[in-house]
Amino acid sequence: MTIKFSEDLVPLTDLKVNPGRVVKHTTEVHRPVLLTSRGRGVAVVQSVSDYEKAEEERDFMRAVVAGLADLEAGREISLDEARARLGLK
Repeated sequence: MTIKFSEDLVPLTDLKVNPGRVVKHTTEVHRPVLLTSRGRGVAVVQSVSDYEKAEEERDFMRAVVAGLADLEAGREISLDEARARLGLK
């Protein structure tokens, strides 16, 4: 997900004047909007569905990294043992 600075930078005053337009934009383009005050970024607005999707992706990647670290450290179990622990015999 890449911010398009020509479309996704919104002065805080614009958000105050027309918040619905900003929210609609985030939902339609599936990109966050960077809110600015005096030319500096102060906050990000993102649709809930895009936020949840990004959180799921981050959680998945954290789990992958943790799994790879476990393998590297020799902390592994067999597939049969994993199935037994999960009750998937």
